[in-house]
Amino acid sequence: MSIRHGLLALLEHSPRYGSQLRSEFESRTGATWPLNVGQVYTTLNRLERDGMVAQSGEDEAGHALYAITDTGRSELRSWFETPVDRSSPPRDELAIKLAMAVGAPGVDIRAVIQSQRHHTVNAMQDYTRLKAQALAAIERGGSQERDDVAWLLVLEQLIFQTEAEARWLDHCEVRLIRLAAAAGRETGAAAPPGPVTQAPAAAAGPRRPRPD
Repeated sequence: MSIRHGLLALLEHSPRYGSQLRSEFESRTGATWPLNVGQVYTTLNRLERDGMVAQSGEDEAGHALYAITDTGRSELRSWFETPVDRSSPPRDELAIKLAMAVGAPGVDIRAVIQSQRHHTVNAMQDYTRLKAQALAAIERGGSQERDDVAWLLVLEQLIFQTEAEARWLDHCEVRLIRLAAAAGRETGAAAPPGPVTQAPAAAAGPRRPRPD
């Protein structure tokens, strides 16, 4: 995730200070990717070093303000116009876990799949509930409507992602059953099915914060 570009996008509207940028970033994304103030100021320092932002005085409370420069605007335009690179996909913990579980001693990979599916479906239900709340907020309108729309887009991406993950887990289980059956036919004995376990309830999905 490009924090630097997210901060540049917020600064394009007007100069802001660090904790204000953190609050607005989390409000826009529903705190799906929380930031801490130290992370924000470290990124601002690097942007300033690269000539993309510059300090722009202080507000009435004495907070140091940062403003985007022409170099920063050019970088932001390039970011918006350039597709996100998918040629080097990020490491996915679930894919790595299932890959390592194949043939691991004492690990029932089908139980791992069942547990993850339960968690994924619960997460999808949480996201769907939050989507309904976001839609209701948009229908009401108000000063936060832009943030509500941004949060809705993030939520819908999370919903599509969890739906795809649930389908992939179903596919994995079917694939393993077929491979086990094929191995049983080759050896002349049926491969025993792995036990199915019930997973604990999933944690709630991300919650949309409101600026103070």
